[in-house]
Amino acid sequence: MKGNKLMKKVVFSEKGPAAIGPYSQGIRTDKTIFVSGQLGVIPETGAFPEGGIAEQTKQSLTNIKNILASEGYEMKDVVKVTVLLKDINDFAAMNEVYGTFFEAGSYPARSAFQVAALPKGGLVEIETIAYKD
Repeated sequence: MKGNKLMKKVVFSEKGPAAIGPYSQGIRTDKTIFVSGQLGVIPETGAFPEGGIAEQTKQSLTNIKNILASEGYEMKDVVKVTVLLKDINDFAAMNEVYGTFFEAGSYPARSAFQVAALPKGGLVEIETIAYKD
């Protein structure tokens, strides 16, 4: 905090996909970054990678990793994750890929939900909150 004023900064990375609506890739407030939900799209093309839930999960988390890196944060700084799945039956396959992005024993808190639909027909969308002291 600077005096009584909370710092707020728009976070943007060229290595993350452009927003497909009126929102930012993320917002930083002092030591916390709120990363908007990231579909598993390839930033350069806006298309989904070949394959299914595993490939989209990997791309979504890679996008998050790149957005965090633009502010000097790492995946180990993530404290909360929300996962939205088109089909809850994809949970195990998503979870297998998800686990490779975080250190065992210090996983962030997480919620996972099945939703009726995701933008662009995506299979997964992931949002995070990261904190770094």
